[in-house]
Amino acid sequence: MEPYRLSVREIQASDIARIADYWAQASPDYLRSMGADAAKLPGREQFTAMLSEQLTQPYEAKKAYCTIWEADGRPIGHCNVNKIEFGESAYMHLHLWDGSIRQQGVGVELVKMSLSYFFKNLQLKRLFCEPYALNPAPNKTLEKAGFELVREYVTTPGPINFEQPERREEPALKRLFFIKMRYLCRTTI
Repeated sequence: MEPYRLSVREIQASDIARIADYWAQASPDYLRSMGADAAKLPGREQFTAMLSEQLTQPYEAKKAYCTIWEADGRPIGHCNVNKIEFGESAYMHLHLWDGSIRQQGVGVELVKMSLSYFFKNLQLKRLFCEPYALNPAPNKTLEKAGFELVREYVTTPGPINFEQPERREEPALKRLFFIKMRYLCRTTI
């Protein structure tokens, strides 16, 4: 099979229904596998409102920021950050909607492509990712994308989660240097 032509772009209004459906249609077992509790999820309307609000805010005011992952021009997932402290830090989440495309290394490349959006547009100094420690997919993806394990601990990471072991990951220093240099080269040419 030919490799996919991968791309990343910012969320658009036409993506909102797809993301809301991803959460609303996910089985309780799938949600549990990523550390989410189906009983704690907001309704589809709340997801839609939150994502719509994101589109209208300037970067400095965003509570969340989302990129859409595409393969051959078709949306297949999203990568978002929340807990944003503009100019400082944010927490990243990765979601590959299309199960047929998982475990092919696609997520690794899409995470790498998303990083420049987060660092540039939110002017971040640090980026964290705290996947559920018992969900091997994001943990492997992050390692292959150049993230390093900072610590493991037990917490309830957010309002839709249950208490769970978490792995705090950050891009390795050499990876951060590469992202910043790539951004600087693009803006000075």
